[in-house]
Amino acid sequence: MKRVCVFCGSSEGSDPVYREAARQMGEVLAGRGLVLVYGGGGIGLMKVLADAMLARGGEVVGIMPEPLMAKELAHTGLTDLRIVGSMHERKALMAELSDAFVALPGGYGTLEEFCEVLTWAQLGIHRKPCGLLNVNGYFDPLRELFDRFVREGFLSSANRTLVVEARAPDALLDAMARYRSPVRERWVAQDET
Repeated sequence: MKRVCVFCGSSEGSDPVYREAARQMGEVLAGRGLVLVYGGGGIGLMKVLADAMLARGGEVVGIMPEPLMAKELAHTGLTDLRIVGSMHERKALMAELSDAFVALPGGYGTLEEFCEVLTWAQLGIHRKPCGLLNVNGYFDPLRELFDRFVREGFLSSANRTLVVEARAPDALLDAMARYRSPVRERWVAQDET
């Protein structure tokens, strides 16, 4: 694992604990010599994360779609800022450049991006770890929903293990480093989903 893609909010949220978690994640990534790949924003948790990496001498690759340059206020101090034409191109390049994916607290965009790479993992498109940094129990309702998918027969218990979870950056990255994909050659049997 050399490059970690982090999805997170373009706002800081209402509790300072989220800002602190983004700062810690940046410091831990930099301390481990990992490259951060993220959406390229210069606001919200995205900025906190990137600034923490840069302050520790870390390498940060931002991927920003041209239409969002003004809305998300691209971070101008990154190691590498790549401008792409669309959100689809952004996500494809982030996936291509990354060895692992982490979601920090965020909103619709964070959830959509994380669930897309998680779906790709389920389909066997990649075998890269997908992790939730469950700060302050933020992702507990999502974890409960994933568990319900299993109980209701929409997700196999094996594919539920595609999501690596921890409450602290070091613990999450350690668990992701040990991760082995449970996805088989044929990802859906007739009697399971």
